[in-house]
Amino acid sequence: MKSYFVTSTGTGIGKTFVTCALIRQARALGRTVAATKPLISGFDKSKILQSDTGAILQALGEPATPEAVARVSPWRFAAPLAPNMAAAAEGLSVNCDALFAHSRAFLAERVDVALIEGVGGVMVPLDDAKTVLDWIVACGCPAILVVGDYLGTISHTLTAAEVLRAKGVALAAVVVSEGEGGEVPFAATCADLSARLPVPVLPLRRNADGGELKSLLVS
Repeated sequence: MKSYFVTSTGTGIGKTFVTCALIRQARALGRTVAATKPLISGFDKSKILQSDTGAILQALGEPATPEAVARVSPWRFAAPLAPNMAAAAEGLSVNCDALFAHSRAFLAERVDVALIEGVGGVMVPLDDAKTVLDWIVACGCPAILVVGDYLGTISHTLTAAEVLRAKGVALAAVVVSEGEGGEVPFAATCADLSARLPVPVLPLRRNADGGELKSLLVS
């Protein structure tokens, strides 16, 4: 069984793109796959198919029924803010104990590939004390770090990788997700990170089918 927590250096960099690419590649290989984004903010229930949850369901080949949405993303908040702020805007808070327990139970499912997609970057706050990093540690599975190709990404990537290492999180790979109109040559970013990190650095071009990620499923 392959289990991964898909995290990132920030928001809007490509976690869902990577998660969906892994789902499609796993299905193409004939693997059974389960995926979840348990916690999502900026969720508009009138635009489910445009949401990260909707994209995951489409990749899984499932209709976006209310039951499926609730299964993939049981904690949904409307405000496009960090989870602690998005929950507070609704007079709520994120129950981290329940979130972590849900994620561990998900990882215990009997499938070939299990994917948990996080929210925002590695250090995004979940409540007054805990961050996504605590969530990753609680899951106990390897992480995939999705990063961009913008100016500054080298520093952001190395910082996130070091924080994960310091907490004992196994980093399976860094995926460089190509942005639109990058300020730095894509190949140069990938080469520089490859020289600095002791893990595979996988380039993922815009509109790619995810074939570049197959090594994460078959190795």
